[in-house]
Amino acid sequence: MSEQRYYYATGRRKTAVARVRLYPGDGAIVVNGRPIEDYFPVVFHRIHALEPLSHASNSYHASVKVVGGGVAGQAGAVRHGLARALCVHDPELRSDIKRAGLLTRDARAKERKKPGLKRARKAPQFTKR
Repeated sequence: MSEQRYYYATGRRKTAVARVRLYPGDGAIVVNGRPIEDYFPVVFHRIHALEPLSHASNSYHASVKVVGGGVAGQAGAVRHGLARALCVHDPELRSDIKRAGLLTRDARAKERKKPGLKRARKAPQFTKR
């Protein structure tokens, strides 16, 4: 498979980063060396990650390396990476994928803790007397 041409893209979500290689092929998706069914056992995460492939007419094999974050963040990073890789492969799909909102990088991340507070926004309990 290394001599085969692939389409590369990077996807990000929260602190997770996914590096996606998209090959024309049988439809098998491998995440960190494991089938996607084993890596994302929760069906929601699997459906979320594979959403961009529903916009493609062809069948693709994808090899994904994902690091950082939790399960939901990694699923979002894989989704973003697959969408971008599909656009690299077939620019005709870009308008359809963009209209579905799959190319937008979700910038929401955990806010930092502020000094004097317990968390990012939670203040200590106020006592009047």
